[in-house]
Amino acid sequence: MSAIAYDDVTVGQQILEEVITLRRVDLLRYCGACSDFTGTHWNERIAKSVGLPDVISHGTLNIAVATRMVSDWLDDPAAVLGYEVTRFSHPLVVPDNDEGGHLIVRAVVEGKGEDRSAVIRITAKTPDGKQVMGGARVTVRLA
Repeated sequence: MSAIAYDDVTVGQQILEEVITLRRVDLLRYCGACSDFTGTHWNERIAKSVGLPDVISHGTLNIAVATRMVSDWLDDPAAVLGYEVTRFSHPLVVPDNDEGGHLIVRAVVEGKGEDRSAVIRITAKTPDGKQVMGGARVTVRLA
């Protein structure tokens, strides 16, 4: 069970804000882990040929790193009951340099259920303020 007590969490409370850095090597590892070697996620030539500015992160990787932040906050990955994302709004560009791409993730308690659950709203933006994914929510069980 989560290490976060139900009574210690309030609707509207920001629980975290963090900058996640993804580098090309992270994208390549994810390509292998999910068997998705779509060229836009690792090959600059292919990404640019379809109109992208450079290689982009997988949408599912963006979801995974944001959800992991919530499970880390809970100190229990099993306390995550589910998640949803309704849309991908803007790609996260990951240049081929040591700096990589940055995803600014913020999580706020959107609601609480009588069953000790809570819905956490996640926003994920690029450093210049473009929304990467919309309608992102994680449902969790609290102690």
